[in-house]
Amino acid sequence: MQLGINLGYWGAGMDGDNLAVAQEADRLGYSVCWAAEAYGSDAATVLSWVAAQTERIDVGSAIFQIPARQPAMTAMTAATLDSLSGGRFRLGLGVSGPQVSEGWYGVKFDKPLARTREYVDIVRRAMTRERLTYEGEHWTLPLPGGPGKPIKLTVHPQREHIPLYIAAIGPKNLEQTGEIADGALLIFPSAEHLEETTISYLRAGREKAGLTLDGFDVCPTLPLALGDDKDVARLADTFRPYTALYVGGMGSAKQNFYNKLAQRMGYEKEAAEIQQKYLSGDKQGAAAAVPQDLIDKTTLLGSVDRIADRMKAYAAAGVTTLSLAPAGFTLEERLASLRAGSEALERAGLA
Repeated sequence: MQLGINLGYWGAGMDGDNLAVAQEADRLGYSVCWAAEAYGSDAATVLSWVAAQTERIDVGSAIFQIPARQPAMTAMTAATLDSLSGGRFRLGLGVSGPQVSEGWYGVKFDKPLARTREYVDIVRRAMTRERLTYEGEHWTLPLPGGPGKPIKLTVHPQREHIPLYIAAIGPKNLEQTGEIADGALLIFPSAEHLEETTISYLRAGREKAGLTLDGFDVCPTLPLALGDDKDVARLADTFRPYTALYVGGMGSAKQNFYNKLAQRMGYEKEAAEIQQKYLSGDKQGAAAAVPQDLIDKTTLLGSVDRIADRMKAYAAAGVTTLSLAPAGFTLEERLASLRAGSEALERAGLA
């Protein structure tokens, strides 16, 4: 199992430290540095900046939002980043959510699975550098009856095949991801529940494509907080607002993928309470309603040895790249968490 680092969103108050975190991850031998985007910083700019100031670590979008870019533009960006970084780019895609897609980008959040499939197909075709044509439900290239003509990508990527990941949570999305992608980007994964909530669907998708999970990258992001094992409850409290935001506030009462994931993990009653309180404006109450057990199962908390044991569980469950979001109020604390992750991997015998 390899380790990655997830810088999250730029503009979250730790911007000045993020480059140092990425550079330390590069020095420690982490395999990939991911950056996110929502409706603030874009991931491509951040990844260019990181790639220019690191040497070995891959840089990856987690994610480029599908409603934000035409697929041909994503192919251009991927090819450019791969070329500039010396073949170190990984392309992560996701549909985002209805609030961002429709409220920020003005793109209807309809048929997300079909749109993703077509999007991936167009990106892959464009990356072959053959003249691009496509006839689908959501995209037609070139547009019929106009002056457009088939065009081919002029940039030469460093590699013929750039690894393509999809952010997936729901069963249907997971199955499709297994079928059409090279990896899956996961959030709130529990090693104890990974088979029934995630791996089984990815495996089914791979089987539809005549493939196995061999070579497919299962890549969850987990927050990591280093401390004494006696302080696990206090460390878990650090992530209560984070968990409450996703389980309670990411989406509407009818459509929240993270809430449904918590339910599939056995927290039906708790997930409903968190969402009800969060959407009613009681964010503190929502955070207080998050079970410590749910936080502990979806983060890495405690000593290096405890974290190493959790890493063993994730590896046994099928995780191939474990991306860490190291917690800390200072740069030194975040770097210490990063180093602890590397040490834990070695103690677990997974390096």
